[in-house]
Amino acid sequence: MTKLIRSQFPLGLQATKTLSVAIFIAIFTFSFITTNAQGDPKAGKGLYKSNCASCHKLNEKMTGPALTGVVERWESGAKHNGIDGKVWLNRWIKNWQDPVGAGNPYAMKMKDYDPSAMNQFPTLTDAQIDDILAYIQNPPVDASAPVVKTDDKKTEEPMFPTWFLFVILGVLVAIIVALSAVSRNLQNMVSEKMGEAVETHVPFYNNSKWRIVGGLVATVILFLVLVNNATALGRQQGYQPEQPIKFSHKLHAGTHKIECQYCHTSADKSKHSNIPSISTCMNCHKVINKGPKYGTSEIAKIYKYADYNPDTKTYGNNPKPTEWIRIHNLPDHVYFNHSQHVKVGGLKCQSCHGSIEEMEEVYQYAPLSMGWCINCHRNTEVNFDGNKYYSIYQKYSKAKAEGKMKGVTVENIGGTECQKCHY
Repeated sequence: MTKLIRSQFPLGLQATKTLSVAIFIAIFTFSFITTNAQGDPKAGKGLYKSNCASCHKLNEKMTGPALTGVVERWESGAKHNGIDGKVWLNRWIKNWQDPVGAGNPYAMKMKDYDPSAMNQFPTLTDAQIDDILAYIQNPPVDASAPVVKTDDKKTEEPMFPTWFLFVILGVLVAIIVALSAVSRNLQNMVSEKMGEAVETHVPFYNNSKWRIVGGLVATVILFLVLVNNATALGRQQGYQPEQPIKFSHKLHAGTHKIECQYCHTSADKSKHSNIPSISTCMNCHKVINKGPKYGTSEIAKIYKYADYNPDTKTYGNNPKPTEWIRIHNLPDHVYFNHSQHVKVGGLKCQSCHGSIEEMEEVYQYAPLSMGWCINCHRNTEVNFDGNKYYSIYQKYSKAKAEGKMKGVTVENIGGTECQKCHY
């Protein structure tokens, strides 16, 4: 009798369970594709600018090689010890010494590409690296740039947009919940025909075990949100306020090649780099009264702040300070000496401010986070040889003389100690 009753529903129960398993596998696959196989070019653009652009361009050699095709180059030439080239590329970006130490032949070749060692980015996650690589492979097209035809091949696009995958994921979750209910009802029908007690279904939201699990998950998510928001507090990477005068660094520093320190005179002499006074602008604009983009409108603002009459070429007695909006700012508990980095460290403006000569309107290029600064200190070598200031570091002098060290970094001489940057 039991076999007869259960034989009425075998296909329904078995099909429901099989389909549920299949849907679970599909959900996992879609989730993996969404979170791992694709990167977000829009998110990657900001990460690229803040981490890569100071040494790399997409289609031109700078300190590092042009990055267009970098994924393909690593995938075709860097497979080693059974590990795909893309995995080695991620490890190279985080710490280039990792694949070199593992003997990856392509990494060994690339480490000698330029005398300057590549920065390490251990804080970048694999997802963030995928975003950067997605941007490199599919950079947003500048509508104002001329279109250059190279071949008839179209840029490969993802088969499905990310939002569509999440919709499919939601539908699959709804189906698996419905199938679970159908399976449960079929089981209850079998039990009822057999004269067995039908188990009362308790909704998951009334189940004490699921409540505990849900509470733990919610606590973890809340903790992560609080930590992420606290970490990001006060940071304003990408901040680009509208200034009182439309000043183009692309025109002045790029087209006309005006040196940064012509205007920012204290950059290599003081703890802070100065904001130029309006009199510095007037050195040129007493003669130049019309710009290529805005005509006379923006230069007229300079005359207004300087209280200068371009017709009579005379100054009045009521000049006003220009209310520039500060872009780069560090917390009050952080010590930073601009001249120490520029004069002693020999850093170029682009190291921290990005390709300033290409910016029509300046924005905060770098995150200016503690991790970003520490990473720089770990990888930047000091001018150690022949410098009497560092003569007290006998340990490193001996190690270099014996060939045990190639260079001494800022970290080696205490550049990551807390009290060096915090009061």
